[in-house]
Amino acid sequence: MPAAIPDKPGLDGLEPRWSAQWEADRVYRFDRTRSRDDVYSIDTPPLTVSGSLHVGHVFSFTHTDTLARYRRMRGFAVFYPMGWDDNGLATERRVQNFFGVRCDPQLPYDPDFQPPAAGDRKSGDREVPTSRRNFVELCGQLAIEDEARFEAVWRRLGLSVDWTETPYVTIGPRAQRASQRAFLRQLARGEAYKAEAPTLWDIDDRTAVAQAELEDREMPGAYHALRFHRDGGGVDGDTDVIVETTRPELLPACVALVAHPTDERYQSLFGSEVVTPLFGARVPVLAHRLAEPDKGSGIAMICTFGDTTDVTWWRELQLPVRAIIERDGRLKRDAPEGLSDEGVRAYAEIAGKTVKQARARVVELLTGTRELEGEPRAITHSVKFYERGSRPLEIVTTRQWYIRNGGRDAGLRDALIERGKRLHWYPSYMRQRFESWIEGLNGDWLVSRQRYFGVPFPVWYPLDDDGMPDFDSPLTPTEAILPIDPESDTPPGYTEAQRNFPGGFSADPDVMDTWATSSLTPQIACGWEDDPDLFARTFPMDLRPQAHDIIRTWLFSTLLRSHLEHGVLPWAHAAISGWVLDPDRKKMSKSKGNVVTPMEWLERFGSDGARYWAASARPGTDTTFDENQLKVGRKLATKLLNVSKFVLTTCGAEPESDQGLDDAAHLSERLDRSMLAELDKLVDEATESFEEYDYARALERTEQFFWVFCDNYVELVKGRAYGSAGEDGGRSAAFALRRALSTLLRLFAPFMPFVTEEAWSWWHDGSIHVASWPVRDAVASSLESDLDLIVYEVAASVLSEVRKVKSTNKRSLATPVSRVVVSDTPERIAALEAAKADVCDAGKIIELMTTVVAEGGAEVAVELDEPESAA
Repeated sequence: MPAAIPDKPGLDGLEPRWSAQWEADRVYRFDRTRSRDDVYSIDTPPLTVSGSLHVGHVFSFTHTDTLARYRRMRGFAVFYPMGWDDNGLATERRVQNFFGVRCDPQLPYDPDFQPPAAGDRKSGDREVPTSRRNFVELCGQLAIEDEARFEAVWRRLGLSVDWTETPYVTIGPRAQRASQRAFLRQLARGEAYKAEAPTLWDIDDRTAVAQAELEDREMPGAYHALRFHRDGGGVDGDTDVIVETTRPELLPACVALVAHPTDERYQSLFGSEVVTPLFGARVPVLAHRLAEPDKGSGIAMICTFGDTTDVTWWRELQLPVRAIIERDGRLKRDAPEGLSDEGVRAYAEIAGKTVKQARARVVELLTGTRELEGEPRAITHSVKFYERGSRPLEIVTTRQWYIRNGGRDAGLRDALIERGKRLHWYPSYMRQRFESWIEGLNGDWLVSRQRYFGVPFPVWYPLDDDGMPDFDSPLTPTEAILPIDPESDTPPGYTEAQRNFPGGFSADPDVMDTWATSSLTPQIACGWEDDPDLFARTFPMDLRPQAHDIIRTWLFSTLLRSHLEHGVLPWAHAAISGWVLDPDRKKMSKSKGNVVTPMEWLERFGSDGARYWAASARPGTDTTFDENQLKVGRKLATKLLNVSKFVLTTCGAEPESDQGLDDAAHLSERLDRSMLAELDKLVDEATESFEEYDYARALERTEQFFWVFCDNYVELVKGRAYGSAGEDGGRSAAFALRRALSTLLRLFAPFMPFVTEEAWSWWHDGSIHVASWPVRDAVASSLESDLDLIVYEVAASVLSEVRKVKSTNKRSLATPVSRVVVSDTPERIAALEAAKADVCDAGKIIELMTTVVAEGGAEVAVELDEPESAA
């Protein structure tokens, strides 16, 4: 039975009550018996559970939820899984800080290990070392606690997730199995490979960094003009070559000089050799198109390695390696080959120092040898950082795993761009970002990380008689035994006693980049290989919702993995959200300290108010966090309750089938038919907007109609609805009001699920969220003429003008109006005549007169009952 209408409807307490009811009634359960054609599946972003949710998460997930709710009301079985991204560096950092521990892979597992209690730790205490396995267990423990807090916020927000479909976790068995299976298949096809190569390296986190994780930051620096010596020249010689560099500490790593092939200043030098200052190494002078004639002196050092351009020059010019930076960011102890005897002695001055210390000492030495020309010239330049790092990246030579991504394969690159063209993008211009990223790739995808909490590579290496690993002959498991951890599991044909002994085996120590796992979210969520029936009903998925900043990472990598593994797009549509900005128009992020956590304002303004603010943002558009918008949303929710109570108490709260109140035969008044015809237009516009994934436009149009409906139509028909319910006019008003309320509540339901469910419950059994989406009514076909289409608009405009005059004169809306004279076109005057009685009743108009004028001469003149008047 429908619920009783409360005497004083309110918003407080709706969220916990309806969340519990939806769960009890299984409103959002995914029906696994439906065919693929009747399923709508969504690839939701797995949230990083390494702290707390912020307003940006609420913003983008609300967008997705409106789309899920719309599709459910259209009759689809919506597969809307939730996922947690709980592996990777962010979780490790949180565990280190939370428990006061650090991972030491050399330590044995301690089954009784207990981290220090939070109350026992003091500022400055060193972190307690623990084994890799103990550390991973702590990561899993903290992730579970964080996930529970995240789920509570999502339930409060009203996400229509089926929580019985257990949220997948990117470190869980299903995710590990899918990740390792995909990797082994790519390894077998030659799409994954291991290579020793220059690698972008974070010296703080001691891990490799992929191209997609880079961030350019402006940093202060200085150009140092160094004297390289030509044959026959010496210090201060006229033949010296001046090279400007921001990294003089890399002089020992210099392997060549390079200038642009067309630079006339250096034509005579190409093909010759010069001697490096201070370190006395002989290096060639070469030509390359990437050299910039207008940068510095136009000729540059090629060092192994200072930046990514050095890597390109090194590779294309086939230069030797003279690397000097270790993984900890310090210079190697031993001098590189090729230095002079004096150079070796100079190198001893900087060996073991940090980059910053080495730079200062090299400048001092160059000053002493008079090989530094003038004073360093201060500049600001762009430096590459790991997006979560605090110090500039270095480039070191390491052995890493890669997946081919088109960076070195034009055919694969073209195929991926073609896939992107077949994907439906909302907004459409976001496809250009995808294509620009692919076209700018300069290498394959580096997917290995030197961390602990992640999906391990399912690989071992045989050891030769000297205990050296054979990287070219990796040992792999069968798919049937996945997932495995090579650090604790043994390869086929070996025993644990052979681990790390000559003739035995060693485990690959690395874990997969978090994107290497997250790129498989469609496969993980849909049960690839683990749940074939579910996979057949949900994959390829229908929708990928995400923010625009991770097109280059999550969207691209997911499309790549699906292309390589399945030969299809992983989804049909991509809905791209913008960022949430602070009042200074800066992106909100935890690293910048300008985020707003959601629970406080969910409680202050209600979940529906928060969802209103989020859903008002256009797809792909960055939006400022604005409490005033939340207030507007709460006001709208309150108005929905109040107008629902008015309609149902006035016209009856019985279901549509009772008392004949929804029989269209009772629709006798042209004003009522005209309003419902406008409502039909709204239904068409809202439906079209949702089909184009423009939820904001659907909300905007629905809200516009609703306020006009409340301010004008409800006021226009109150007299008939109250005073003559048994007459034709009363029955007509009751029919129109109930029909409009039913339609409007359903149109608002995807955006404001709690308040619409509350009002719906006063009237119906069952949830509004599984009710049918509104469709165009048959009312429009019952209109007597085209004139009926404008009756509502004309009547509303006259009543609005009357109210405006009363407000301007600071008079009560109940103030009688002596006379209203409306001047308009013949068609609009005829339309007004059809609603004249309602307009007079609503406006308290004693006399309503009309005059016909030509187009453009329309006017409403209002005379109040007392001397004050306005026109």
